[in-house]
Amino acid sequence: MARPRTHDESLRTRLLEEASHVIASSGAQGLSLRGVAGSAQTTTAAVYSLFGGRDALIQAVVEEGFRRFGDALADVAHTADPGADLLALGVAYREFALADPHFYRIMFDALDETFDRPATPVSPTFLVLRAAVARALGVPDDRGSAEQAALRIWALAHGLVSLELNGLIPGDDAARRHAYVETLRSARGMVSG
Repeated sequence: MARPRTHDESLRTRLLEEASHVIASSGAQGLSLRGVAGSAQTTTAAVYSLFGGRDALIQAVVEEGFRRFGDALADVAHTADPGADLLALGVAYREFALADPHFYRIMFDALDETFDRPATPVSPTFLVLRAAVARALGVPDDRGSAEQAALRIWALAHGLVSLELNGLIPGDDAARRHAYVETLRSARGMVSG
């Protein structure tokens, strides 16, 4: 009879969640395998079994953040209205960041250059945005005008979300969402400019 597997996907997810909270609040230097294992109600042996070590766990957290972000963007439907689709991507960006702020911070802020993040112009998540911008502009999805417009939109969305996560956007959630959407709507010139 085969021995039951005790280090399953559920435990892996718990460890990623716990590690992401620690890294987002204390940086990678604040991550202790013993602390993460304790928070996930397991042992350091499980961490080593599932990830191989501390640096591999941190890298897995980065990859998990981008995987979740990619899934959130992939859930945005493609319609006959490219402008509405682009706005929907912007809304999905904000919703992801607010739902998983610890992963969002790790993806963009909380780590040094020791850990790999996808390079912006070729990351799968950026390519989704660039393709949506190209559709809205009616141009080929290449590294030309679509990429420059996508970078401008990303900078705007990222800046607004970062300000919101740091408590610098006034109002309740509905007011902040409305302000975010209206700012993205008013930035249509960023796409064509």
